[in-house]
Amino acid sequence: MKITAQEEYGLRILIRIAACKSAEGMSIPQLSEAEGLSSHYVAKLTRTLRLAGFINSTPGNKGGYILARKAEDININQVLKSLGGALFDNDFCSGHSGALRLCTNSVDCSARSLWQLIQFTVDKLLNKVTLADLVKKENQSVNVLQELLLQV
Repeated sequence: MKITAQEEYGLRILIRIAACKSAEGMSIPQLSEAEGLSSHYVAKLTRTLRLAGFINSTPGNKGGYILARKAEDININQVLKSLGGALFDNDFCSGHSGALRLCTNSVDCSARSLWQLIQFTVDKLLNKVTLADLVKKENQSVNVLQELLLQV
């Protein structure tokens, strides 16, 4: 399992926007420079985040992107799923059935049980994490995340 670049950079851009104190928000060039990404890629990520309802664009020549709702109300699990989807989806099995049309393990699959358990655990943790938890300094975020992990 890997975190995709789109999930990583999309989340980092969302954190930057949440931390911005300007009423105009952050523009694509500002986000591009801050994250070391191309403007084209930042535009793609901000479009995804906007369509998912996490950010809004501000009008005008100095316009940029702001949060669509409070950071406390933005669930990180929803953000990551909008950027790349779940780690394990039940449709995965139909796409990895081997040479046959149906998986030879469709009735009794311990591997599927493992992936479902991992997805359940990840969802349980990420559903507790908000954008507000990640806007803090790293040492503060670590403490918050460790507390949340103990609740899982």
